Amino acid sequence: MERMFHTPEGVRDVYNGECEQKLVLEERLHTVLRSYGYQDIETPTFEYFDVFSREVGTIPSKDLYKFFDREGNTLVLRPDFTPSIARAVSMYFTPEEFPLRLCYKGNTFINNSSYQGRLKESTQMGVEFVGDGSAQSDGEILALMVELLSTAGLKEFQISIGQVDFFKSLLEDAGMDGEMEEQLRQQISNKNYFGVEELISNLNLDSELEKAFLMLPKLYGGVEMLTEAKTLTKNTQAVKALERLEEIYEVLACYGCEKYIAFDLSMLSKYQYYTGIIFQAYTYGTGDAIIKGGRYNHLLGHFGKPAAAIGFTIVMENLMNALSRQGIQIPVETKRILILYTKEQQKEAIAMAASWRKKGGEAELLLKDPVRTKEDYEKRGKYNEIFDLCPR
Repeated sequence: MERMFHTPEGVRDVYNGECEQKLVLEERLHTVLRSYGYQDIETPTFEYFDVFSREVGTIPSKDLYKFFDREGNTLVLRPDFTPSIARAVSMYFTPEEFPLRLCYKGNTFINNSSYQGRLKESTQMGVEFVGDGSAQSDGEILALMVELLSTAGLKEFQISIGQVDFFKSLLEDAGMDGEMEEQLRQQISNKNYFGVEELISNLNLDSELEKAFLMLPKLYGGVEMLTEAKTLTKNTQAVKALERLEEIYEVLACYGCEKYIAFDLSMLSKYQYYTGIIFQAYTYGTGDAIIKGGRYNHLLGHFGKPAAAIGFTIVMENLMNALSRQGIQIPVETKRILILYTKEQQKEAIAMAASWRKKGGEAELLLKDPVRTKEDYEKRGKYNEIFDLCPR
């Protein structure tokens, strides 16, 4: 019985002013997405397990919310929009319609640990840019992120950019895969230099490759860091990956966004479908990324329609937390009135409310409690104005 008045671990209610601010913020961000030519798409809240299987490269099966339909098929609450949209694109669009700019909003569900209050259900807004593999499309996506964060009201934030292909090229040179690769990924992501050193020391690598792996946790900084990274390897694909980052930086300079950019070659994602660049946006007031995404040129091929693609998602709860902790207000403009009346003024009150609503305002009708005064209703602080039609 006690559970009736509690939510399960990892989920929460959003109500009153917070809910109103969230909706206003989502609307403003959506306006920016539309201004860049992104068209809305909706996909189901749950899909067949195959859409999020290990082969696709999404999160581990143990972190999925799984259930069965009447026919015994395994269904999954979506943990991530990107595979769902990749499936939809493969079903409904032809290559002749590429490039596609698609945007979405909805909730995702990940059965992770609720350590430090981490939510298992979160609201996400995002975009997928399908059918363009150029550095220019990478630059547009990153510039769009900057505009979205600025529109939200943030002044101080940073977008860290990594390069999956650089790391993969080093792995290929080392002939590394499986469990050792996963351990190395974890140590590098945590910037644990000594952990990396311990793993590498057992692999009998040549000195140049060993140095490259050991340097990975330290390869963070401005565009000049990429020049240093090039000296660590002769692998053609690794160098090409770094040159791609330099090209993207040139595109960002055209947008005037370069001051928000840092490069982090130790950044690795838990999503295995990423190829090329990956990125995360941070600001103070939240330890988790506000925006995260990357390029996934092979994912649509899994659904039978190969195409280059890149995208990102905004985690709305993280963005709202950051704004709140930085004291940044989300201005909510309302024209809300309360009309108090008795049965004798019912027709007049209804007509007054209808007229106000036609003008774009919000009107609440309320039979006045005879023991309450207008001042009692004003204490609620919900209304721009209160009209009392009751006789004195």
